[in-house]
Amino acid sequence: MSAVEETDRVEEVFCAVVDGTHAFALEDNILTSNCHHNFTQQETHYGNSLWITRKGAIKADKGDEGVIPGSMGTRSYIVRGRGNPESYNSCSHGAGRPMSRTKAKRELSATSLTEAMSGRTWNIDRAAALVDEHPEAYKPIDQVMADQKDLVEVQHTLRQIFNYKG
Repeated sequence: MSAVEETDRVEEVFCAVVDGTHAFALEDNILTSNCHHNFTQQETHYGNSLWITRKGAIKADKGDEGVIPGSMGTRSYIVRGRGNPESYNSCSHGAGRPMSRTKAKRELSATSLTEAMSGRTWNIDRAAALVDEHPEAYKPIDQVMADQKDLVEVQHTLRQIFNYKG
């Protein structure tokens, strides 16, 4: 099964569990966002044609919709870009990692990850393999959002109840 097929199947199963229906029947009620990060494209800024590279960032031109995820155990945000020219119409893609994957594996545990993910459905059977995705390995998403309030406007705040790490 391809990654796209796997994601589609997870969405279908999730909708069936939550709503008793299938994803395709709920199409109008599901936010599907193709929000690229880590890419390069040619744009015009300050009258110059430039190649803009967004690494860990998304395009946040005026009106652009985006998704800014926290860690696998925290909130995520649906946003609309403000088109701030000082950031080349960009904003962060997510919480960011102050702790490397290696350091997280060394300093955090499957037990503390399980505690941090309490109240959510997730790959608990893979806790030891997912320690590098521990919420404590990431910056606090609420602070990240506060720091970029001049770049995006929050449209929705999502509280995680289900997390699937493929």
